[in-house]
Amino acid sequence: MSNTLYQAFNPIIQVFKPVSPLAWLPLVTIVVSAMYVSEDPMFEKSFINSALVVTLCCLWPAIVNTAVGVSGVSKDLINVSRVLKLSWLTRTVKIVLPSSVPMIFTGLRLSLGIGWMVLIAAEMLAQNPGLGKFVWDEFQNGSSNSLARIMVAVLVIGFIGFLLDRGMLMLQKTFSWDKTAILR
Repeated sequence: MSNTLYQAFNPIIQVFKPVSPLAWLPLVTIVVSAMYVSEDPMFEKSFINSALVVTLCCLWPAIVNTAVGVSGVSKDLINVSRVLKLSWLTRTVKIVLPSSVPMIFTGLRLSLGIGWMVLIAAEMLAQNPGLGKFVWDEFQNGSSNSLARIMVAVLVIGFIGFLLDRGMLMLQKTFSWDKTAILR
C-alpha cells in the first residue's frame, strides 16, 4: 500500500478501529434482520450477527500491520528490483511479501486474539450458542455451582485463545521466508 493510499485510509481506520462490539451489535442486528430473510436460512441470524461483529472488530490490526509491513520494505531492495527490471508480480512475491510477512502475521495474531474476545462477548449479547452464552447463562443462573463453572469456562476460553495464538505462530513460521535468500 503506498504511503498516499495509507494516509487516505488512515482516518477511516482510526475512526472505526476503537468501536466496541457493544456498539456494532445493534447496527449489525438491524442490517442482518432487514437483509437476511429466508424461509430456510443456511445460518441462524445470531450466527451471522456474531460473525459480522467479530469481523468488524478484528479487521483493523491486520490492515494496519499489513500497511506498515509493506511500507517498511527496504528502499534498497525496491531499488534493486528496479535495476533488475522485475515485474510487479515478481517484485511482490520475491521482495514485498518476504519483507512484510512478519508484520502481516503480527496483525493477524492480534486480530485473532481480538476476534476470539469479541466472539465470546457477541455470543453473550446475541445469545448465540457457545462459551459466551454458557458464561452468561451460568451468571444468570446464580446457583452455588455457577462460580466454579464460570471459572472453568474462563480457563477454557484462555486456553483456546493460547492455542489459537500458537497455531498462528506456527503458520507464520511456515510462511516466513529466509530474508537472505530473497535475491537468490
